[in-house]
Amino acid sequence: MSRLRALWQASFNATKRALVWSSDDLIPPSERCIFNFNSKDELKRWHLYSDSEYGGLSSASLEITDGASVGDTPLTGVFSGNLSLDMSEESTWRIRRYGFCGMRSKKFDGFIDLDAYDTIAMKIKGDGRCYISTVCFLTQDSLLNIKCPVSIVLQNLKS
Repeated sequence: MSRLRALWQASFNATKRALVWSSDDLIPPSERCIFNFNSKDELKRWHLYSDSEYGGLSSASLEITDGASVGDTPLTGVFSGNLSLDMSEESTWRIRRYGFCGMRSKKFDGFIDLDAYDTIAMKIKGDGRCYISTVCFLTQDSLLNIKCPVSIVLQNLKS
């Protein structure tokens, strides 16, 4: 799709949303869930990446598991990765830093209006490592990326 067509489509969708009145426009809900790993379809909304795209040997996976058996929420998204500082001998890339993997949401159609909110909350369990969370905002002038370290307390994971 050409950039002009994409811009036209985004403008059309925004106008359509503006013309459809909702009570949430007057009094927004106190919370808004953007991502909830409650079905296998949720996996389609995420892109996994690792240094394997550049000849590294790291890998990443994301799956939906049933957490009810261990007393957690019924369905849970589980991201896992295997970090390797090695690179494939066949690699034609010459990058300096190997050993990364991650996940990011795919682009939305249109935008998510969060003007009524002042906080972002995430429910995360982990292995005690520090991770980086990046939130992108589209402003009138440019794209703003905010990167925050996320320290995750080590959880006793039950099998």
